[in-house]
Amino acid sequence: MATGETGFDDVTYDLVSLQYHSLKAGHDYGQYVRDAENAGRKDIAAFFRKVMAEDSNRAKQCREYIRDHAETSASGPAVS
Repeated sequence: MATGETGFDDVTYDLVSLQYHSLKAGHDYGQYVRDAENAGRKDIAAFFRKVMAEDSNRAKQCREYIRDHAETSASGPAVS
C-alpha cells in the first residue's frame, strides 16, 4: 500500500480529500441558494439544494468508508 508525502495510504488520503471538498462545496452552495432565492429563481434554488444534499450524502459516505478502511487496513500514518 503506497503512502504519499502525507504518510497516509492513498485510499485514506483520497477519501479524506473527497470528504473535505464535498463539505466545502456544500458550504458554498448555501450562498448559491440564497443568490437564486434573492433573484426569485426558486427552481434554481431547488437545484442548488439538491446538489448540496448530494454532496452532504457523499461526505457521509466518505466518513463511513474512512472508518471501515481504518478498521480493515494499516491506513494510519507511516511508521518508517
